Amino acid sequence: MIGLVGIVVIFVMVFGGYVIAGGKIGIILKALPFELMMIGGAAVGAFFISNDFAGVKHTLKDVGKVFKGPKWKHEDYRDLLCLLFELISLAKKNPVAIEEHIEAPDDSAIFARYPKILGDTETIALISDTLRSISMNYDDPHQVEEVLEKRMEANLNHAMHGTHALQFMADGLPALGIVAAVLGVIKTMASIDQPPEVLGKMIGGALVGTFLGVFLAYGLVGPFAEKVKTVVEEDGHFYQLIREVLVANLYNHATNICIEVGRQNTPIHNRPSFTDLEEALKAIKQGAA
Repeated sequence: MIGLVGIVVIFVMVFGGYVIAGGKIGIILKALPFELMMIGGAAVGAFFISNDFAGVKHTLKDVGKVFKGPKWKHEDYRDLLCLLFELISLAKKNPVAIEEHIEAPDDSAIFARYPKILGDTETIALISDTLRSISMNYDDPHQVEEVLEKRMEANLNHAMHGTHALQFMADGLPALGIVAAVLGVIKTMASIDQPPEVLGKMIGGALVGTFLGVFLAYGLVGPFAEKVKTVVEEDGHFYQLIREVLVANLYNHATNICIEVGRQNTPIHNRPSFTDLEEALKAIKQGAA
């Protein structure tokens, strides 16, 4: 919603200010379809050249994040901590019993209590692979932490593809605007024998190209790229929390300490309060009793 508000503010302030200052919107509207075709078309073509089909799909999907925001909300972080509490508690009590849950998460009664988390492939794979490694005596905390760090770094680089592609487009739009403006000047020079009022409109239309390239770059596409980056980094904290809790478990800390480590490493705006988490964990313990 805030993204839509931002777009409305941009258009109202820019074009509203132009009209209030006495500018004639008709010149822009007349030139807009042709300038947009040249600038937007060239930008889209460059985008296709610089990306494969998977990259194009990834970027288009990421555009939705500008309006949807981060995938993981406050209650999801609390649920993740509760899920990890259940899994770690079970692993400490009965290392064999944990295998059926990490080998077949879709059939697990524990995972089933957290459907949104269960629907995220990377979260399930990260938890299952790490717990599976622990069960194989691959229990050097530093080694496991390094493996998890490299995995999440690779995942983050992949997730950042959309923001890089959008930023590449934003960087090229001003130059493409100049290309369109130069073409407009060429068109104007071919009509140099026309009266000044005609030439003035033609030059004004040519300058729309420069305006449009800069406006799209810094008013829309650039902010889109930055917003996607922010959302991707925000969602990355969810996976970092998994690493912190499971590595703490490798150091043989008590289960409650491991969960508290995760809670403290949760971004402050998504961090469940100690009381809120304690009540959720108490409900789990009562259900297991």
